[in-house]
Amino acid sequence: MSTSGLTWHCRGRSARLDRVRVTGVETMTKAIELHSYAELPVTYSNYDPEALVVAGALIILIVGKDNWLQVEHIGSTAVPGCAGKGYIDLLVMYRDGHLEVAKRVLQELGFERQRSRDPFPEDRPMRVGSVVHKGKRYLIHAHVVAEASPEVSELLRFRDRLRSDERLRAAYEAEKRRILAEGITDGIDYANSKGEFVRGALAEQ
Repeated sequence: MSTSGLTWHCRGRSARLDRVRVTGVETMTKAIELHSYAELPVTYSNYDPEALVVAGALIILIVGKDNWLQVEHIGSTAVPGCAGKGYIDLLVMYRDGHLEVAKRVLQELGFERQRSRDPFPEDRPMRVGSVVHKGKRYLIHAHVVAEASPEVSELLRFRDRLRSDERLRAAYEAEKRRILAEGITDGIDYANSKGEFVRGALAEQ
């Protein structure tokens, strides 16, 4: 199955998978179940194409609950071939004034509030959960962001740069390995340590 150029994009009353089709998404969506999240030390894993299936099923599930939400698969698992910690990051975008609606949708689907030491603020929340697929547990981060926020374009631009630039992708993987080699395995510290690399990549034209 080819996954080159994969983009999930859902908005309004439509949901489509651009350029390629990921088999098994529809079947999984019917049976998908959100489970509790677990804070685990960060590890480095090879790219897993099944993450695309899980992300696609979750996107359909969320948009099916409220079809005015936009949802994109972001992060390393959205970049074919990119190794990393293996978490599935979703960008859940809401219209102005509909933050509480987005929170309620995710809660009703089984997503949880963070219980970590430094959670995202409730005016830009992150909801978490996990999904078991083919015997493997995938941890899920759902970032809830206003569709007009500059953060949306930053997150999508970084993802798209990784998809289109093999050298940047390799450098990003090397940066992750360097951080872990320094003994940084706490999820929050790990994310903060990647910040300089991400900002540098976004600053490039």
